[in-house]
Amino acid sequence: MIENRCSDKENLTTRQMVIEQGLDYLRGVGSDQICTICIANGGSCCKGCRNLSFKVGCRIRNTSCTAWLCGFLRYFLYEVDLLEEWNSFWRQVPGRDYREDYTPDYFELQKTLRKRNLRFLSNELAEDLKRLSENHPKQRYIIDLRENIDKHLDLLFDWENRPDQRTFIKSNLGTLSKEFYRFHQALKTYRSN
Repeated sequence: MIENRCSDKENLTTRQMVIEQGLDYLRGVGSDQICTICIANGGSCCKGCRNLSFKVGCRIRNTSCTAWLCGFLRYFLYEVDLLEEWNSFWRQVPGRDYREDYTPDYFELQKTLRKRNLRFLSNELAEDLKRLSENHPKQRYIIDLRENIDKHLDLLFDWENRPDQRTFIKSNLGTLSKEFYRFHQALKTYRSN
């Protein structure tokens, strides 16, 4: 029965395939390098999730968790001009909710995520974050920075029709990320190629 459904629609995909595609994409951009620093500083996007088991980790990965990006990962994708691609892909996935997944087992998908290899860039951002955490040993520093960046990215997209506000918000993002020296240098090289 399922084989017939799949052959009827060439763009049909599965919930699990979408999750794997998202995880592959995140691995390719080096999210693990950034997450390691954040977790070492007390941050975890999974904190409080009922699917998280002590010494085991996530028991049930879902579309909502896979699609969600913290402030650092959103900032990273924003700077390499891939945030819209990521968001556009996940907008077509039905049934996502906060830490819940009502995505059907099979659904139609028009766009896919093209795997990237940007680990060299995320490594530089991770090194900057590591240095910042060492220079600012106050436990919440990295987490507060992540939340501030996230808040400014929300504002940036909320004010899409107000160029004056966007300029101000971009300036604030520049201030928040001013100590990402290695990342900005690597980003300059990446953009010039």
